[in-house]
Amino acid sequence: MATSPSRDALRRKRHQRLRLRLAGTPDRPRLSVFRSTRFIYAQVIDDTTGRTLVSASSRESALAGGPGKVAVAEAVGKALAERARQAGVSQVVFDRGGYRYHGRVRSLAEGARAGGLDL
Repeated sequence: MATSPSRDALRRKRHQRLRLRLAGTPDRPRLSVFRSTRFIYAQVIDDTTGRTLVSASSRESALAGGPGKVAVAEAVGKALAERARQAGVSQVVFDRGGYRYHGRVRSLAEGARAGGLDL
């Protein structure tokens, strides 16, 4: 009997398809999102060198807690945008990581836009 693939396996497959089209350059690095059931993580990555330029997550004490996961994701997006501007990054390519552009992922993107990043 065949087993159906897990939700995470399907997400990873979608992410691999996305990554065929998306790549971060020094001029426009990639904003990558990972969402677990409890936390949300975001990094700005230059794929030509393979280095993470800045990162933010809801595990940081300054960003943790709050009224709900969607509001926390927006705070993470704003914090990431502020750190990216300090690092000299103003434009990024948004990599949603195989997740739907909905809920916490959308909130993080909107927070990053509100913080001054051009997605």
